[in-house]
Formats: sequence, C-alpha cells, structure tokens
Amino acid sequence: MTMHFSVLASGSTGNAFFVETEDQSFLVDAGLSGKAMEALFQDIGRDMSKLSGILVTHEHSDHIKGLGVVARKHKLPIYANAKTWNAMERSIGEIANEQKFTFEMEQVKTFGSLDIESFGVSHDAAEPMFYVFHHGDKKLVVITDTGYVSDRMKGIISNADAYVFESNHDVSMLRMGKYPWSIKRRILSDVGHVCNEDAALAMSEVAGDKTKRIYLAHLSLDNNMKDLARMSVEQTLKTKGIIVGEQFSLYDTDPKRPTELVTL
Repeated sequence: MTMHFSVLASGSTGNAFFVETEDQSFLVDAGLSGKAMEALFQDIGRDMSKLSGILVTHEHSDHIKGLGVVARKHKLPIYANAKTWNAMERSIGEIANEQKFTFEMEQVKTFGSLDIESFGVSHDAAEPMFYVFHHGDKKLVVITDTGYVSDRMKGIISNADAYVFESNHDVSMLRMGKYPWSIKRRILSDVGHVCNEDAALAMSEVAGDKTKRIYLAHLSLDNNMKDLARMSVEQTLKTKGIIVGEQFSLYDTDPKRPTELVTL
C-alpha cells in the first residue's frame, strides 16, 4: 500500500496540497487561482477532474482563492466544518448542494483505503483545522496556520512518516520589517503563525522512529527565507540532539512550484 503526495504551493500567497492512494486522491485547500491550480496539477502529471474531493482547512483567501472555480469546473465535493462553510460561502460563490459536505473537527472519515483525521489548530479563523492521512501503516500530517503547537495537537500528529510543517517567520525579520505593529502582533500571537524556532521545537517532540521527511511550509515572503528557515530549524533541532539527515531530512516548499510527487 502506497501513498503519494506533493506540496503544490505553500506560502503567504497561496497554499495547496495533494495526496493520493491507489483508490483516492484529495486536494487540501485551493489557495491559488483556478488557472494556477490547473498548471500545478499538470506539473505533477495529475488530472484535477479525477480528484475524490477537496478538503478545506479554513476560510483565509490564501487557502480558498481558487476553491469555487475548481470545484464548479470539475464538479468536486468540498469538505469543511460548519463554521468554515459559513465563513467562506460568500467568498467562493455558489456551490451546488450535492457538492457540499461537512467534515467536523476531531473526526475521522474513511474514503476507501484512506482514513482522514481532522484536528483543530490555533489561528484567527472561524474554526481552523488540519488533517492527518492514514493509509495502511503510513501516516502523513499537514499542519500550518497555527500560533503554537499544543500538547493535544502533538499527541494527534506524533510519529508520522512525513510532515508538512509550518515554519512561517524569523522573529527578528518580522520585528524589524515593514509590517504595521498590529499585523506583527497578530502573527506573533497564539492565533497567528509559528516561527522557525518554535516549529523546530515542536518537530523535536513529535518526530518518531517512522519520521523520514519534514517539509518546511507556509514561509512568509517578507519575513523569512528558505535558507534561513532551514538553518534555524536545523540549529534548534541540534540543541535537542537531532541531527538533520540522520533521523529525517528537511525539504523546502515553494509558493509557485510543486514539490516532487513523493511515495511513502
């Protein structure tokens, strides 16, 4: 039994993630234009019309920008919790009732060979949640857009084979940067985004014997850089006795280009 995945796009300008098994395939968020989403699927050699559905994490525009367009064009089911549905319906346009499905927080839904578990995060949205994918003995976690990683979250996401993990900002860059203080305060808050060092500390607690790949995701265009994020995470992990490349490897993500389609 195998599971394939690609981080199609990740960053403050748009987010999308693809996962498939032998009999199922899902898109998590559609935060780029419909045209850009189609191009990303071409890049990984997949057909968007064959998706089993789209899972929504929350209603912020960098996660739902192309959702309505893509879902209507390909008549795809959309799964989101009730509060997220209420928060995003005006933004995504009219969706046929037969395409609307509710997936509440702290639930597990089974789609053929794939079990999908939802869990709540701490972010300034209506009811933000992310997903754990279980396929046979394989476990894949997507967790971004959270101000911190709680013990409850750590329990749910521990010892996955692979993680797509938020490493949003460098605190010094953010503090010195051009953003107004109100936005800086929001990002730094418990309902904002995880910084590089805090991401690494959480990784050190959840990574287990199975863990082989961690993708640094949702990097801020203004307050982070790929090399800086990687260096900060590696250094912080080293203080916890974890040497990157020995237990697991770190991978970059990009706001416009998909990662290689990987097999777990």
